Amino acid sequence: MANKVEVKELLDAGVHFGHLTRRWNPNMAPYIYMERNGIHIINLYKSAAKMQEAGEALSKIAASGRKILFVATKKQAKEIVAEQAERANMPYITERWPGGMLTNFVTIRKAVKKMASIDRMKKDGTFNTLSKKERLQVDRLRAKLEKNLGSISEMSRLPGALFVVDITREHIAVKEAQKLNIPIFAMVDTNSDPRDVDYVIPANDDASKSISKVVSYVADSIVEGLSDRKASGKEGKEEDAPEEKPAKAPRARKPKLETEVPSTDPQDKKDMKEAQEDVKLESKKETLADARANDNEEE
Repeated sequence: MANKVEVKELLDAGVHFGHLTRRWNPNMAPYIYMERNGIHIINLYKSAAKMQEAGEALSKIAASGRKILFVATKKQAKEIVAEQAERANMPYITERWPGGMLTNFVTIRKAVKKMASIDRMKKDGTFNTLSKKERLQVDRLRAKLEKNLGSISEMSRLPGALFVVDITREHIAVKEAQKLNIPIFAMVDTNSDPRDVDYVIPANDDASKSISKVVSYVADSIVEGLSDRKASGKEGKEEDAPEEKPAKAPRARKPKLETEVPSTDPQDKKDMKEAQEDVKLESKKETLADARANDNEEE
């Protein structure tokens, strides 16, 4: 169970400060306590209750073995979110939201695999056989992929939930999650629409102290869920909790033909080895082509 949230701590962190009254979203009215000096004040009792509710839900998702993707690209939230997400061993996006990150996840995974193939080239010595210009192009491509996708390299499937700081700024991420019915947890300020979020945490999403307070609580809840999973003996990678698929009728096994027996002929083995080398060469050419295209875009 998530720890209890103290209202005084939220007050000290400035979680209650909203936006100017003229910039408010009327749908946030239930979470607004009062107006002072032209600024809306958020009801911290409701913030505390919503934080606890979100913490319990996130703890259950983490305990089930699913990943929670943190999203925050605004300057004052980047470092805080990256630090807390790493502490909770969860993926995060803090540079730029790649369009189609969720709705076109297969393509994003291809880019991540490309990054891994470059790393393999450096390990097996293939990278050193390239010319100086080609090495520079591949390094630039690797740096670009690392910057945009490095934090999600371990995410092999769609996340179980999204945690967002500032849903107005991250509206593309919110729309993609809505389309795929992924639960959205978010810090929602008085200028945003809470109807876009499944678990609303009414809070100041501009001050670093406020962001730190809420995100650290969320990370604590996730760590608690992971601890429960470990205690129950279900600890493992994300793939250990596969999605259920409809059972298929067993297919009749075809009789194994003589031609299917592995050949022991030395010439056949030689042909197989050459084919494997051709595949590796094609993969190398594809990586270099992408690196050159990326270099031309930057120029």
